[in-house]
Amino acid sequence: MPKYLVLYRSSTSPDEMVGGSDPEAAKAGMEAWMTWAGKAGSAIVDLGSPLSLVATVGGKASGGPHIGGFSILEAKSKAAVTKLLDGHPHFMTPGDNTIEVLEFLPIPGM
Repeated sequence: MPKYLVLYRSSTSPDEMVGGSDPEAAKAGMEAWMTWAGKAGSAIVDLGSPLSLVATVGGKASGGPHIGGFSILEAKSKAAVTKLLDGHPHFMTPGDNTIEVLEFLPIPGM
């Protein structure tokens, strides 16, 4: 079954999100994530983690929306994986938020 890397992007940096939330808001946010994870069930290969940019190596940083976290999902099709993201709690966080879905492809020659 195909695997997908899900990137959670936002105009608000992860450090701002984490540093700016009070404990009640953080708890409510985690509850929303756990509710979504319960609905996604076995499609979740790796729930993932919040991320903080450490460095950009080579070239210039894109300056685009921050990648605030990731998940790895497994689904039968592109339509199925995007359906899993309907009503995702990432859209409830501050900022202009998007979710980017990338399919893992076979490594040539392997």
